[in-house]
Amino acid sequence: MSNYIHKSHNVTVLLYHLVFPAKYRRVVFDEHVDGVLKEVCLDIERRYQIKFVEIGADADHVHFLVQSVPTYSVTKIVTIIKSLTAREVLKRCPQVKKQLWGGEFWTDGFFASTVGKHGNEDMIGAYVKNQGQTYQMIHADRQLELF
Repeated sequence: MSNYIHKSHNVTVLLYHLVFPAKYRRVVFDEHVDGVLKEVCLDIERRYQIKFVEIGADADHVHFLVQSVPTYSVTKIVTIIKSLTAREVLKRCPQVKKQLWGGEFWTDGFFASTVGKHGNEDMIGAYVKNQGQTYQMIHADRQLELF
């Protein structure tokens, strides 16, 4: 669950729903790739002021419910997540690199939406769960730690 983030001069609760499709909409997400993706995202949490509230993978795309601070633009958050996860998944999962012909992991585009604190977070969570036919939650963290 998201909480208010208290900094020296502001208090925020900025939540984003991000969707990243795999390159060519290939079905590349399986149990092993999901595990690597989760591990990399939790490492990102330790280094950056980004909190992964929920991560959900379908066969060809991933949904992220992310909380961050106002100094990080949506573009910066997307760039951080896409670049680090792509590098590590392609390095640790050689079968994915072969499926994608040795190229990029994510498509160039993405979907981003803001999520409100009161009421909409649960609605987006339900929406994410109802996307696709093979959705499987691979991570959910409902308690926020201080950055």
